[in-house]
Amino acid sequence: MTDDVADRLVVTLDLAGVADKAGFMERCVRALELPDWFGRNWDALADSLTDRSVWPAGAERGLLIVVTDWRTYAKARPDEWEIAQDVFTEAVDRLPGLSVLLVLGGSHQRPSDQPG
Repeated sequence: MTDDVADRLVVTLDLAGVADKAGFMERCVRALELPDWFGRNWDALADSLTDRSVWPAGAERGLLIVVTDWRTYAKARPDEWEIAQDVFTEAVDRLPGLSVLLVLGGSHQRPSDQPG
C-alpha cells in the first residue's frame, strides 16, 4: 500500500443486519456523522465522501472507513452493493486522504462452534 493511513481517523461502518438501501444509508449517517440535510441517496453519499467539510471531527489528516459485516447485504441486494462499491471506489480515486477497507469474514465475533 502506497498510501499512509497511520494518522487517519478510523470509522467503522458496521452493516450487520442491513437489508436494504435505507438501512445502508442510515448506517452511513451514524458512522460518518453526516448532517441532517444528507439526502440518503447514492449521489449524496458520493458528495459527502469527497467533501472534507462534512467528515467527522478528527479527520483532518484523512479518513479510513472500515466496512464490516457487509456480506449479508451484498448477497441480499447485489445491485445496491455494486453501486455502493462504485461510490466508495470513485470517492477514493478522487480524494487523497480517503480510504475504504472491506473486512473479509462474516462477523467480528467467532461462531459459537469455534474454540476460544
